[in-house]
Amino acid sequence: MRPLPPPTGCASDHHGAGRPRPAVETKLLDPDLLETAWLEKPRVETALLDTTRLDGTLLDGTRLDGKRLGTKHVDAKHTDQEQQDARGEWLRFAPVQPLFRARAAQRLAVLAYHGVTDHRSFGAQLDRLRRLATPVSLQAVLQAVTEQRPLPPRSVLVTFDDADRSVLTHALPALDARGIPATAFVISELIGTERPFWWHEADFLARHGGRARSLDCGHPSQLLPRLKAMPDPDRRRSLHELRVSADRRPPSQEQLTPADLLALRDGGVAIGNHTQGHPCLGRCDDATVRAEITGAHEALTHWLGEPPIAFAYPDGGHDPRAETVLQELGYRLGFLSDHRLGPRLPNHPLQISRLQVDSTTSIRRFDTILSGLEPAYRRWRRQEVA
Repeated sequence: MRPLPPPTGCASDHHGAGRPRPAVETKLLDPDLLETAWLEKPRVETALLDTTRLDGTLLDGTRLDGKRLGTKHVDAKHTDQEQQDARGEWLRFAPVQPLFRARAAQRLAVLAYHGVTDHRSFGAQLDRLRRLATPVSLQAVLQAVTEQRPLPPRSVLVTFDDADRSVLTHALPALDARGIPATAFVISELIGTERPFWWHEADFLARHGGRARSLDCGHPSQLLPRLKAMPDPDRRRSLHELRVSADRRPPSQEQLTPADLLALRDGGVAIGNHTQGHPCLGRCDDATVRAEITGAHEALTHWLGEPPIAFAYPDGGHDPRAETVLQELGYRLGFLSDHRLGPRLPNHPLQISRLQVDSTTSIRRFDTILSGLEPAYRRWRRQEVA
């Protein structure tokens, strides 16, 4: 398929032959600094917003997919995913995208998925990785750290947090068909059960009459941030109160079994530790931090016949107490969810950056995430990563 021409004012290729340059002077942008922030903020913003609207529509009424919209406005009821995808589409034509892409070639991209809700879109993303990147395994990352040798250029590691059954039913076949390795980080106390994730359960209970003394005010949409902000004992107590007071019990959710973990591992998906119950470690006392990590470690060692070597911090934030426990248990790799690229030879093996992505993410936005442009733009706008 021929690539679409960029919006008016953007270079058609890396040389920009035949097209006027936008107001932004890309030569002023130091590629070594693009990883942390956008430079020349007013110029970059003006150059982008002069050519595109936030909904992905060009000022002449043409969408980035080539379809004419005329004066028709995009429905204001876009979902968050649609808005993010639209932003990713117009960012793809930003004049700094080639610089970000070149910079990303010398970085490690670790993709953090959760489940796979759209297997076709996920398959398209994997096909994109095969064309543009070098998929690597968890073992390859460990070898790079052990031998102190950087991974190949454009290295990408695929990971999954929480590991619901779609990792087995949807992700594994797609990964296996393309020969792409991956890693799944497991919440151990859910293995072999039909219990929903606690955040799904809390949302359901609150919407069906559930009440808790610490959650009496606010809309149900505010429930999860409030629960995450609580000390862990208060979170558990509030969740119990929601269960007791709700009109209905949440539907069951079939989770992975120990046999499924072995099937994933045999299929090229390494298994890592994601704590026992996925608490916010920063809201836990020292004893709970230790118990959450060691309990999951012991369970996974029993099921797998070998100890896990990798850990993903719940909610993606680093905790120094957790890192101490990981070092004592012999963990070699630890992963954040800070929506950043990292060096091809991780400087801090227990604090490796990851990019957040969803199986429904459009290919155009997927490209801007891989390049680091979309994450940098979100940090520049001071937008929190969900």
